[in-house]
Amino acid sequence: MTTPSQPLGIAVIGAGYWGPNLVRNAQATPGFRLQYLCDLDESRARRVIGDYSTVATTASLAQVLDDPAVDAVAIATPAATHYGVAMAALQAGKHVLVEKPLAPTFEEGRELVLTAERHGRVLMLDHTFCYTPTVQHLRTMVRGGEIGDLQYLDSVRINLGLVQPDVDVLWDLAPHDLSIMDAILPDDVTMVSVAAHGADPVGAGHACVAHLTVYLSNGSLAHVHVNWLSPTKVRTIMVGGSARMVVWDDLSPTQRLSVYDRGVERMGADRLDAEGRAATIVSYRTGDMVAPALQDREALRGVMAEFAASITEGRAPLTDGWSGLRVLATLEAASESLGKQGTLVPIRGVEREENR
Repeated sequence: MTTPSQPLGIAVIGAGYWGPNLVRNAQATPGFRLQYLCDLDESRARRVIGDYSTVATTASLAQVLDDPAVDAVAIATPAATHYGVAMAALQAGKHVLVEKPLAPTFEEGRELVLTAERHGRVLMLDHTFCYTPTVQHLRTMVRGGEIGDLQYLDSVRINLGLVQPDVDVLWDLAPHDLSIMDAILPDDVTMVSVAAHGADPVGAGHACVAHLTVYLSNGSLAHVHVNWLSPTKVRTIMVGGSARMVVWDDLSPTQRLSVYDRGVERMGADRLDAEGRAATIVSYRTGDMVAPALQDREALRGVMAEFAASITEGRAPLTDGWSGLRVLATLEAASESLGKQGTLVPIRGVEREENR
């Protein structure tokens, strides 16, 4: 039986764009010992590992899954293969970390989640941004009530490229923002429906620009703008609350998070004289702006640390399979809405008794 003092054997599946990052962070995580890098192109895996490493390379997934020294796998293969590789790993008794999205469809994603539970294995999504110090601080503020009642969320994730050949901009970029929203929302606030609009002005065959309007269960709105065709790169999320408003600028080198003591308050009519009632019943609060001092660290290191800790401690990770399923449900509803020219589509409920 693996104990916290005994490193877990881990294999990385996929040596493409993201795989080398997983390799580097797995090797830097004390709770893991990297055993394999597996890729259909084994020569590519060898180039990533280098000539003098003791880490094995292989083109055979079966070899990795048959090895009892491998306790867990981190999957960085093309999105269409996530279901098959993750299911094989879970059925082989391995813990699984998988890149977004969890699976191509909601039904396949749910099957993965339930399989992990049946086998008593950790299924975790690499929703990397959720492990940044900024998002973790924002999560504490929102869920702890520091911003007051949640009023709105507004997210912009735009840049020039890369236009993907196999998925639209919605499935490529929006999972980041939806996973962040899922992580920071209070337990009693859920995403209930979505309207999506998109366009393909360059003839890529799928949407390159998209806008999502997500209706939340508390009556507030969340908006997501994703775009491959912007001349500038923007990564911002604005969270409005009745007590404070927060802006996250991920590209700011010195001030990623800004907390504003500003807002709009509706005054009761009994507090105003006749002249005041005729003029307005709205007042504006303008207070200080505070930029919390947050330690900068690589988010993927936090992902790997959480994966190792959730296995050794026998608990669900922050971005567990259920969180991945909630994001998948929202993406599927958004795709349906996109195909129906922006019709409002209910988001399928993800039922589970959980303590997030």
